[in-house]
Amino acid sequence: MVRMDLALAQITERVRAAAADHTPLRIRGGGTKDFHGQSRHGEVLDTRSLMGIVSYEPSELVVTARAGTPLAELEATLAAQGQCLPFEPPHFQQAGAEGATVGGMVAAGLSGPARASVGAVRDFILGTQILNGRAELLVFGGQVMKNVAGYDVSRLMAGAWGTLGLLTEISLKVLPNAPGEATLRFERSQADALAQLHAWGGQPLPLNASCWVHDAGVGTLYVRLRGAMAAVEAACRTMGGERMDNAVVAADWTACREQTLPWFAARPADHGLWRLSVPATAPVLALPGAAQPLVEWHGALRWVQAPLSAGDALREAARAAGGSAMLFVAPQDLEYGARGQLDLGSKALEQIHARIKQSFDPAGIFNPGRLSPHW
Repeated sequence: MVRMDLALAQITERVRAAAADHTPLRIRGGGTKDFHGQSRHGEVLDTRSLMGIVSYEPSELVVTARAGTPLAELEATLAAQGQCLPFEPPHFQQAGAEGATVGGMVAAGLSGPARASVGAVRDFILGTQILNGRAELLVFGGQVMKNVAGYDVSRLMAGAWGTLGLLTEISLKVLPNAPGEATLRFERSQADALAQLHAWGGQPLPLNASCWVHDAGVGTLYVRLRGAMAAVEAACRTMGGERMDNAVVAADWTACREQTLPWFAARPADHGLWRLSVPATAPVLALPGAAQPLVEWHGALRWVQAPLSAGDALREAARAAGGSAMLFVAPQDLEYGARGQLDLGSKALEQIHARIKQSFDPAGIFNPGRLSPHW
């Protein structure tokens, strides 16, 4: 049995009372991702009292932190040991707001520019401790990679946006910082950039991240290499392009991760930010209007600025390419956040999700409506 401290005991009692009264709870850490998701009702259940790094073994590449721990604190602790969260989770820090938390990072399941090369948040989760909708404290997984028998519930929490339970503690695999790094710049049309990325993907190159953006009338592809020093230097000679100063371009990769690049800032007030997930080999998509996307993840992630009226066209374009589209950030004149964000494209999958939700949260108290109007 897991021993409870005062903060956890108080939150547990809050969940138990909410379940008994069928009172909806809005789980919230730093609130940096409040813009995403359609539900804004329910009593706020603040997780920031559950903070602190429980254990960290640099030699084992494993860290365990409580859900309310500031993400910046965790990253600073890892950096002091020359280690990192390789999936580069975005913070989405806003002026006057508290910083992102470790629990929010996992609940949102969002990864940064390196995701296509190193994996997603869920790939680095070793174990979780959660409170379910019955106020039961459950432990899944552990602190080593090969510890899963049956369904990997810990990873199920990544991207669930708190709808299945309240994360209280998370164990993560971490990695050493790469010794070599370089960023190359190329002037390319979107079609040429996608073709080039596809070709490079079939070669033994230390590709880590990529970003194509159409800015000031010019299509530009940025490619970041990470790995052994010799491998990075050899790739630079093979790939060509303009090599950029690491000290200068690091801020640009951070801006890409945090969506503060000029391309994001130029979004019209009546346009939403749409997130299209497609196969990396998908061609240039037929987008409504004259929209030029920002392309990440070697072609697999395409950000599009478009009004809500373009939603059906965007979903169809993504579906035709073998992917999906969702509204990530709503237009500024919309009262709440991104609506109807979860598009499973299958009634069977929707039923599976609903059953999982019912199993973990039978009273439906956790973040109701955050992912779907129905649960």
